[in-house]
Amino acid sequence: MQLVVARIGRAHGIKGEVSVEVRTDEPELRLGPGAVLHTDPATVGPLTIEAGRVHSGRLMLRFAGVTDRTGAEALRNTLLIADVDPEELPEEEDEYYDHQLVDLDVVLADGTEIGVISEISHLPSQDLFIVERPDGSELMIPFVSQIVTEIDLENQRAVIDPPPGLIDDAQAVVASSRDEADETETGDAESSSDTSDKDAS
Repeated sequence: MQLVVARIGRAHGIKGEVSVEVRTDEPELRLGPGAVLHTDPATVGPLTIEAGRVHSGRLMLRFAGVTDRTGAEALRNTLLIADVDPEELPEEEDEYYDHQLVDLDVVLADGTEIGVISEISHLPSQDLFIVERPDGSELMIPFVSQIVTEIDLENQRAVIDPPPGLIDDAQAVVASSRDEADETETGDAESSSDTSDKDAS
C-alpha cells in the first residue's frame, strides 16, 4: 500500500535542501536518510533522502542528485509517497495510519450516523477528520480525545461526542428562522425541539 507522507515546499539555501510539510506521525521512520520514496507526479521520482534536519520547527530534507536551489525549486509541491505494509500498525497505542481511518463510519454514541471519513487533514495544531455527510456536505471534526471518543476498527466506525454547534449549528439557525416565519403559537417550542433533534442526529 502506498501512503502520502509529505509534500515538498520551498527550497532552502543554495545546496538543494527543501522544506517539507509532514503528513505522517512517524517522520523518523518514513523520512529518514536512505528512504526511497515514490512521487506524485511520478516523473519526478523516485527520490532518495540523503539527509534531514529540523530548522525553525520545520523538517528540511536533501535528496540524492539534487545539489542546487534550481533543482530544489523544481521539486516544489511534489508529494512524497511511501510503500507501507497494509498490516503494519503504528508503534504507539491509540495512533492510526490515515488508511485505517479513511472510510470509517462516523457515529454518535447512540449509533446515529453522521457521515463517512473521506480524508485526514494534518494541521500544525491538530488533525482533522473531513467527514462527508449523506447529503454531500462536509464536516471537519477535530481528532482529539474529547470529541472522538472511540476508534473501532473491527466495526469500521469512529464514535464522536461533538460539542454543541459542531455538527448542525447552521441548520439549526435555518430551522429557527423558518419557524419564526410561521408565526404559530407553538413556533418557539417547535424550534427548540427541531434544534434538539438535529443536535442529537
